[in-house]
Amino acid sequence: MERLCVHLDGKEIYDIVITCSFDGLADEVKALGTEKKKLCIVTDSHVAGIYLDEVKEKLSSVCCQVDVFIFPEGEESKNLESVKALYQHLIERSYDRKDMLAALGGGVTGDLCGYAAATYLRGIDFIQIPTTLLAQVDSSIGGKTGVDFDSYKNMVGAFHMPRLVYTNVKTLLTLSQEQFISGMGEVVKHGLIRNKVYYLWLIEHQKEILLREAGICEQMILESNRIKRDVVESDPREMGERALLNFGHTLGHAVEKSKNFTMPHGHCVAVGFLAAAKMSKARGYLTDKEMTALEEMMRGFSLPLMVDGLNEDEVLDAVKHDKKMEAGQIKFILLKEVGQAVIVKDVSRREMQDGLRSVIV
Repeated sequence: MERLCVHLDGKEIYDIVITCSFDGLADEVKALGTEKKKLCIVTDSHVAGIYLDEVKEKLSSVCCQVDVFIFPEGEESKNLESVKALYQHLIERSYDRKDMLAALGGGVTGDLCGYAAATYLRGIDFIQIPTTLLAQVDSSIGGKTGVDFDSYKNMVGAFHMPRLVYTNVKTLLTLSQEQFISGMGEVVKHGLIRNKVYYLWLIEHQKEILLREAGICEQMILESNRIKRDVVESDPREMGERALLNFGHTLGHAVEKSKNFTMPHGHCVAVGFLAAAKMSKARGYLTDKEMTALEEMMRGFSLPLMVDGLNEDEVLDAVKHDKKMEAGQIKFILLKEVGQAVIVKDVSRREMQDGLRSVIV
């Protein structure tokens, strides 16, 4: 078992627990003082069929009441209608400010559950139990919650820190290959923006990672969590440095929207950070050798280097509606070097156009 503590303003806010089973979940939740609290497990229709019974049994031993809210799986459920249905579920069961939610599933579940927790009765506690690699290394960490609005991703949201993140690495074994590789998009991003040694470690252990060896995956998740934890602690509300975590997301989110969310998030991020890396190279920040190594690594992890079916102008126009716009300017993340990302505000449409064209079939 590995444990990281997340701090805010010098205070311990929550622990991230990384282990290989759900055996310790009850004790971790009990430590939050839940004996007299109601807890509602929020999960999707797919995850419910795999992990709900076990998790509900564990939590029922440390809470006075455990309820379940199941919504249809998929990004299309990540909207205000689903949040409204969850509100109704909680109201009908008389949930008050002392009660708690538990997000069991991937990023959609964590974001939806977290946003409901942030806004129900002006905020109640929740915990994250991420079951996808993407959620384990990214969306469950840092307190960003939100839902999509029409075709705009994560346009409605709030910052609301969980009380606990409990990661069972063995859940990776039930992921499809596509889901697992999607998570690797965020993993590789962490190395690129913050830790070259970790980036090289990923290349060295590529075979074991793809075999989903528990020990190696636990180390990988731990280091990705540590990178995101450190950035979040320095800038919990994304006023500055936390924007570095958006490397690959500016164009990636635009691609995701243009593909009507049919392309996995991590794949879109990978295409986005490859375009950003090529933009970095065009500015003289990265070498040909570094670009070749990045592309070889992406091929090794089956991350896409190209994407088809895109309208260039549509993608670039979508960037204008991105949450990272600030006073009419886009905050774009480039690589000064591998392991060191920088925030720039002078990226031109032409630069983005060139970067995008380099990844479009």
